[in-house]
Amino acid sequence: MTLKEYLASLRDKRVAVVGAGLSNRPLIGLLAGAGVKTDVYDQSTAQQMGEFYEKYSAMGVRFHLGENYLDGLAGDVIFRTPSFLPFQPALAAAAEKGAVITSEMEVFFSLCPCQIIAVTGSDGKTTTTTVIAKLLEAAGRRVWLGGNIGHPLLAEVDRIGPEDVAVLELSSFQLHSMHCTPDVAVITNIAPNHLNIHRDYQDYIDAKKQIFLHQRQNARLVLNRDNEVTAGCAGEANSFVWWFSRREPVSPGVYLRPDGMICARIGQQEQPIMPAGEIKIPGMHNVENMMTAFAATWGLAPPEIMAQVARSFPGVAHRLETVRVKDGVTFINDSIASSPARTEAGLACFQQKVILIAGGKDKGIEFWSLGTPICRHVKKLFLTGQTADKIRQAVERAAEYAPGAPEICQIDDFTETIKAAAAAAQPGDTVLMSPASTSFDRFKNFEERGELFRQIIEGLE
Repeated sequence: MTLKEYLASLRDKRVAVVGAGLSNRPLIGLLAGAGVKTDVYDQSTAQQMGEFYEKYSAMGVRFHLGENYLDGLAGDVIFRTPSFLPFQPALAAAAEKGAVITSEMEVFFSLCPCQIIAVTGSDGKTTTTTVIAKLLEAAGRRVWLGGNIGHPLLAEVDRIGPEDVAVLELSSFQLHSMHCTPDVAVITNIAPNHLNIHRDYQDYIDAKKQIFLHQRQNARLVLNRDNEVTAGCAGEANSFVWWFSRREPVSPGVYLRPDGMICARIGQQEQPIMPAGEIKIPGMHNVENMMTAFAATWGLAPPEIMAQVARSFPGVAHRLETVRVKDGVTFINDSIASSPARTEAGLACFQQKVILIAGGKDKGIEFWSLGTPICRHVKKLFLTGQTADKIRQAVERAAEYAPGAPEICQIDDFTETIKAAAAAAQPGDTVLMSPASTSFDRFKNFEERGELFRQIIEGLE
């Protein structure tokens, strides 16, 4: 079915779109442009939407806005925004009345004419997804990058050819209850995350598993042998399992030898790819990200291309990104670190103790595991946001903590926290903003948080 045919099939139906944020606006434009009767439900006001509201209300789109926007949610087909999970009462009630609950991404899967590589995980999925796209582009393929990064691809599906490759980053929100059949599915790792939105940790795990549960037998599933939860997924897979590991040889898969060489193995045949020390972006977690991407693209990109990309790829913005070196102090933006595990991985990249800025929205997860890494890798800790108290308690209760090691300063205002950390730095220090928490207590997303950090640091005199 083509996109045009799909839209035509909706013209005799009432279609609702829950959420009018960036991910759903191209969808609303498609529906309205095709003459589909469309209702949009969003907590914003008409004034806040501005020109978008004026344009599409004039085209016949009905808007249900404000505090009680979900009252009366109904439709034959309901597109949900990713973070609005199907068990939410309004969606569940609509489904009981016969509504089909779907999403922009689920429809894209049904219409996409080319091979799909889909990546999920608690940490590392954006870097892994981006590297996969770079590897395929370097190998001469036309690549469409989307999902949780880039831009929604449904509006462009008619431009995608059968020889192209779609590379998608998928969050647990997007995957929840979704039927998808990627040709290559990747799970980087699974650790507690987003427990303020999911029912519980098992619901989060089950959402991640949707990436492979409906795969065909000839598809590939790439799993992390070193992560207990992901390793356990192999027994549920219908597809052909590939592994990656930094601890032991795996087959078929990609692994790190004790001598630092990254190798691939199928059966007993070992193929060296490159020394891990030659990867441009720092940190063992990025070695894992590269190995994951190599395993996902083995047979699609040759080993020499893999080594070439890994030696030149500079990383993704807001991921251990060096913003500025001023008066001998290095300022690093790791705003993507929205979980304790991600911050722990970032801290492990530095040989000397850093000045750490952490804290953000409380997602309902625990921070006890972060206490010891902070004691080992941080000399001054600046805390802010809803999770400041939790992180402080984790540090002060760690076995390696001693009063003043690290020094802890807690400041409510985010901007003042950054300025205080910068003022405390001496030549030779590294100031690392790695929050271990999401940004939604104060920002729209981690990018906005990272950009403010950048602006403040670049404005230092």
